[in-house]
Amino acid sequence: MTRKSSEDRFMSETAIDRVAQATPPRVARRIRGLPDRAIAWIFIAPTIFLLLAVNIFPLVWTIRLSFTDYRVNRPNNEVEWIGLRNYERILTDSDIWKTMQATAHFLFWTIAIQVLIGFTLAWLINKKFRGSNFWTTVIVLPMMLSPAVVGNFWTFLYQPQIGLFNTVVGFFTGADPASFSMIGDVNLAPWSIVIVDTWMWTPFVMLICLAGLRSIPESIYEAAECDRASKWRQFWTITVPLVLPFLMLAVLFRGIENFKMFDLVVQLTGGGPGNTTTLTSIDLKREAFERWRTGFASAYAIILFVTVFGLASIYVKALNKVKER
Repeated sequence: MTRKSSEDRFMSETAIDRVAQATPPRVARRIRGLPDRAIAWIFIAPTIFLLLAVNIFPLVWTIRLSFTDYRVNRPNNEVEWIGLRNYERILTDSDIWKTMQATAHFLFWTIAIQVLIGFTLAWLINKKFRGSNFWTTVIVLPMMLSPAVVGNFWTFLYQPQIGLFNTVVGFFTGADPASFSMIGDVNLAPWSIVIVDTWMWTPFVMLICLAGLRSIPESIYEAAECDRASKWRQFWTITVPLVLPFLMLAVLFRGIENFKMFDLVVQLTGGGPGNTTTLTSIDLKREAFERWRTGFASAYAIILFVTVFGLASIYVKALNKVKER
C-alpha cells in the first residue's frame, strides 16, 4: 500500500513539474507573486463572467424592454419609452387574471395530490417489505421520461374511442367511454393535466419523503414505545413533525416547477379547449412569439419573476423556522 501511494505521488509530482516547465517564465514569475485570494479569483472569474452573460444581462435587458413598446418583428421602428404602461395593462387585463386563476388551480391541486400520494407511498415503502426495492424502481419510472413523451403518451390514453383511460373509467362507472373527452371538455381538461402531472412527479415527492422517513432515528420510536405511545400518536408526534421540512422542500420544488409548466400542457391540450388550460407560461409565449409584443411580454415576465421570487422567499423563511424547531 505504501509503495503504491509513493508511486502515485511520484506520478503527480512529475505531471506538476511538466506543467511548471511548460509555463512561460514571465507568467510563472507573475503567478508566484500573487496571493492565494488572487489566484482563486482567476479560477472563479470565468464562471462569474458566464453567469453574468447568461443570467444577469438578459434580466437587465428584459427589465429595460418592459418599459418600452418594442416589437421584435419590427426592429427598425422607433422604440417609445412608455414607462409603467405595460405593467398597468397586465394588472388590469381580465384575461390575464383568468390565466393566473388557471395556473393557481393547477398548482394547488397538483401539489396537494402529489404530497398526499407521495407521502403515503414513502410511508409504505419505508416498511421495507419484500420487493420494496422493485416497487420503488417501478414507481420512479414516470419521472425519468421526457414531458413531451409523456404528453404524447397520455394524449393517446385520453382518446375517447380507443383510449385506455376512458375504457377503465367506463368499466368502473358504467359510463360509455366515448361519451366524454378528458382533453376536449371544458370542465375535464384542467383535471386531465393534473392527473398526468401527478402521475409523472409524485415519485419525486415520494423520494424526498422517503429520505426524511429514513433519517429519523429508530431510538426515538423505541423511546416512544417504552412510554406506551400508540402507533397513531407516534405518527403525529414523531413522524409528521420530523418529515415536515422534507415535505415543505418538496412543495417548494414542485411549486416552482409547476408555475413554469409549459411543454406538458402544450402536448396535451395546447392551452385549450378555448383558454381553459392556458397557463401563464403559455400566455407569455403567445404574447412574445405570436403577437410579437416584446415590451409587453417583458413586463409580463418580470411580474411572474417577482411573484415567484417573492412567494419563494417567504416560503423559505417559513421552512427555516420549521427546521429550527
